[in-house]
Amino acid sequence: MRGMTVLDWIALILLVIGGLNWGLVGLFRFDLIAALFGYMSWFSRIIYILVGISAIYLIIVAFKQPAKG
Repeated sequence: MRGMTVLDWIALILLVIGGLNWGLVGLFRFDLIAALFGYMSWFSRIIYILVGISAIYLIIVAFKQPAKG
């Protein structure tokens, strides 16, 4: 994971949080973000938006990486 910027790390952490949350939703019907911050509260909505933006950002970063080999 060498060469990652601070923005890359923030996006990765947010994407992991989102992935774990969706795993909990799928397995147990438990939304951790909603449980912690309230169902569709302004703060939980911001977290969901940031997770989505992080996914888009990391998709763009992944396709901009030069092919190895």
